[in-house]
Parts: sequence; C-alpha cells; structure tokens
Amino acid sequence: MGMMTQAAVDHPGTFIEEEIEARNWTQADLAYILGWDASQLNKLIKGVTSITPDTAVALGDAFDMPAEFFMNLQKMHDLQKARQADPGVKTRAAWVSIFPVREMIKRGWLEETEADLLDLQMMRFFDANRIEDVPLVGCEAFAHAAKKTGYDEITGTQLVWLHRVRKIAASAAAPTYDREKLLETMPDIRAHMLDSDDFGEIPNLLWNCGVRVVFVQPLPGSKIDGVCTWLGSEPVIGLSLRLDRPDNLCFVLRHEIEHVLREDGKIATYTHVDVFDPDRDEANLPDEERRADAAAAEFLIPQDKLTSFMQRKGKWISETDVLAFSARHNIHPAVVIGQIQNRRHKAGDERAFAFLRKYLTKIHEHFVSWPLRDGWGTVAEIGL
Repeated sequence: MGMMTQAAVDHPGTFIEEEIEARNWTQADLAYILGWDASQLNKLIKGVTSITPDTAVALGDAFDMPAEFFMNLQKMHDLQKARQADPGVKTRAAWVSIFPVREMIKRGWLEETEADLLDLQMMRFFDANRIEDVPLVGCEAFAHAAKKTGYDEITGTQLVWLHRVRKIAASAAAPTYDREKLLETMPDIRAHMLDSDDFGEIPNLLWNCGVRVVFVQPLPGSKIDGVCTWLGSEPVIGLSLRLDRPDNLCFVLRHEIEHVLREDGKIATYTHVDVFDPDRDEANLPDEERRADAAAAEFLIPQDKLTSFMQRKGKWISETDVLAFSARHNIHPAVVIGQIQNRRHKAGDERAFAFLRKYLTKIHEHFVSWPLRDGWGTVAEIGL
C-alpha cells in the first residue's frame, strides 16, 4: 500500500572493484596495501563478507577517503536486503495504522495471507476499485460519528464496523421499505419490549417493513452503539449491543428507527453512527440526534410520568416501586432502571449506575437465530 520504489544499492564490493580499476591497480595490489590475503579481499569484493569498522578504516586509508563512507555503503546495502526480505512489512504497517486489520482477520472478515494480497482484500472489503478509493486512505470518509459535540470524523475502527454492517445487509434481499407499514408496526415493536424473551422477534417485525436489522459485535475500542445507514432507498439499522443490556438495546433501536422514519442521512454524505455516552454534551448534538433521543425516550416511557414518579419517590425508589411502574407502562424493568440511572447520573449521583443492576442482564443470546448477525462466536457468510 503506497510503497515507493527504492533505488538499487550494490554491495560495497562493487565500489571497491571500481576504485581498483580507476587507480589501475589489481586486487593483488590492494590486498598488499591492506596487508590481507588475496582470497580475503576477493570475498569482500564478491559480497561474501561485509565491511566491519576495522575494514572501513583500512579501506579509508587505502583510498584516502572517510571510513564512514564505507560503513554507510554497507549500512544502505544491509537495509535494502532487509526490505527485500519482507516487503510486506510496509504494506501491513500502512493498513494497520488506520484499520484494525488483526481484529478483522481474527473475526474472519479477512484471510491471513501474503501481504501482497492484503491490498486486494482491503479494497474488496470497502468495495473500492483502487486503494485511493478506500475511505480514510485516499479520500475523506463518507460517514461521520455522532459523538459528544457533533459529527466528527469517523475512526478507522468505526468505519470497518459500519462497512461490515452494510456488507451483511447487502447480502440479504429484504422486502421493499414501507414507511406506513413501519408506523403501523411501532405498537407491536413496543409490545415486544416488555419481556426479554420477546426481543428476538423485533428484527423480524422490522424486516417485514423493509428495514434490515444487522447485529455486529463491536470491535475493541470502537465505542459504537448503533447506526442508521441506507442502501440506496433501503434502510439498514446496525446494532453492536456494546453494553449488552435491555435498556440500551431498546433505546438505541428506537433511536435508529427515528432516523429511518425521518430519512436522516439518506441523501447526505454521512451515516448516523451513534455513540451513547452518559457524559456526552447533548445540548450541542445535531438537531436530528436530539430529536431521535427524545423520540426514543418518550416511546419507551412517557417522560412526564417518569418525572412525576421520580419526584414522588425521591431517592428512595425501591425495587418494588420500579417493578410496579414498569408493569403499569408495559415495559421491561431494565428500561425504567436505565432511564432512572441516566437521570440520576446527570444530576450528579456518583452511584447512579449501581441502582438495581441485577436487571441489566445480557441479551445478545436472544438474537442467536437471527441470520444477519456477526460476532459472538459466529461469522456471517457473505464472502470477502
């Protein structure tokens, strides 16, 4: 990737031979001058042996040249041989400096093969015809991350995750997207958020509306929760299950559905890659992010009801109180707990996230039968 052609550097013996001829000497003459055996000099000229510091000093005296010159000749020749020994080092380093190549190999997205095929594999992964067409390599990325203060440039790790979502989505022929049907299905989606055993049915409900839901386990350090992206006019929701808990799943999913309903990013040059950090500066988020946040929170729990509940109970909210409130609003208790934790954290409660954590159970196993799923011990079969 981006390797420059290096000028050939001959063994120092070639230069020594040329200097002998320029002075009308013979190898025997130089051997006599150096006090060497003729065979010893011949091995150096043929490149069998290398120049040592003692040899460089002797040659410098013989030719009236700096000893450093001969040491540099040997060093340049040795470096070139080292490059020739493994020309793939530079190729691998160039890709690894931007993308999590080793993790991509570990996850089965790339094959561990010769370096000269790595360029080809990376171009295939990003659907690029040239290396220069790979985002973050030869041009700006088309996606931007929704982080604390807005759309900052997406990281290489996030971009890889996003492309994996898109490739998996593109491998499945879904029904044509129907916005009206999606709106009609929203109550059913909400009803399946009461019991975690029903979570696994939600992707199929969205599929029937023409919305592909793809689960891709997050890459280390990617810090990504979800994405709304488009394959032409067909929406795709990617979920990482980074926190692997019911409240995060329900909130992120509804947040991305709002992007779909509003067609956020469908025509723009970016994709909504969402990171839900409890300390993010929500006031400075783009309008579409704040809209999606508000829609998700209200969809899960009427916010005025939650405010009233927390004000009445104060800091003495019991487990029984939460279970009763969640049952009254037909939502999984973890969703209520998650929103209470979030509000308390924003209010400065340092122990906010310790509140009733036992309900924040792992949920990725509920989607084990969903075909558009990659990670957690499985690899989606879509090819390179």
